[in-house]
Amino acid sequence: MHQDPRLRRIGFRASHRGTKEADLMIGGFFDAHGATWDEGQLAWFEALLEEQDVDIMAWALGTQPVPDRYQGPMMDAMRRLDFVPVED
Repeated sequence: MHQDPRLRRIGFRASHRGTKEADLMIGGFFDAHGATWDEGQLAWFEALLEEQDVDIMAWALGTQPVPDRYQGPMMDAMRRLDFVPVED
């Protein structure tokens, strides 16, 4: 668990989206990478959290075009989806 209040808040918001799928995708991305992000990356993710889950998931899955403001290495990492643990 993160000690920094900002990281705790971001982590909570990322993993309590309203659907299990969004919780796993968005929260899983933060859990896997958030502790290593710099200020710019954290700001990018905080802005992303303001978007609708269906949009975030569509961008990450490649079913909708990613808006210019979210294109780049962070979205590329999210689109890899290699951070979501799958239980048998």
